Amino acid sequence: MPRYFFDTYDQDELARDEEGIECSLRADVEERAIAALPDMARDVLPDGPNHDFRVLVRDESDKIVFRATLALRSEWLEGNPER
Repeated sequence: MPRYFFDTYDQDELARDEEGIECSLRADVEERAIAALPDMARDVLPDGPNHDFRVLVRDESDKIVFRATLALRSEWLEGNPER
């Protein structure tokens, strides 16, 4: 069964997956990568108005085969917020 490595990026911080996970189906790889994004966001937010999260999946030959991205963008539309 092929092994895939799920590297995570939180803004500019990389967490490289050194263990990997065996997945028999490509759909499993996709599902795991996408499912990781909300958990990453929950662990960090709120941490500013803009934030990018990515999961890059590598195969056993170290080739990136899948990418999932979650972007948070927020802004006040009128003036500055009251604090």
